[in-house]
Amino acid sequence: MEALFNAPTEKIKEMVAGLKQTAANLGLPFGDRTKTYNSRLAQEIGLWAEDLNRGDAFHMGAFKSYFVHGENLADRQVLLSLVAAADLPEREAGVVIDTRSYAAKVDAHWQEARELGINAVPTFLMGFNRVVGAQSYEALSELVMMAGARKNP
Repeated sequence: MEALFNAPTEKIKEMVAGLKQTAANLGLPFGDRTKTYNSRLAQEIGLWAEDLNRGDAFHMGAFKSYFVHGENLADRQVLLSLVAAADLPEREAGVVIDTRSYAAKVDAHWQEARELGINAVPTFLMGFNRVVGAQSYEALSELVMMAGARKNP
């Protein structure tokens, strides 16, 4: 992580501690990470899972796999285990991985993110306003209200 973020070990420890505290405040699990992995294939499988109406199950599994257990989301077996846990067809997922049939869709999402100035996930956009990172219900509610929504009485 030091090489990726071009920062000394102490700075990385501070960043991770901040992430862990944010996760704890939001009631999210967060393990001790010492490495980061390329999540590109997981993003491709995630879009495929969404097309099969199992996106939420896959994404939650991927979140726990990566942020709690520190697993490598670029590893085919890790992805196929997540696919199985999300009750998705493993053989079909293998074809998606091998053919990279969702690569263009992910590329399009990345291009849209660049055009919108998004460089961190999650980023929540409402009109011209945005909040970045895991957020509380109150922060997201405020974002929606700033975009013109009204509270139900």
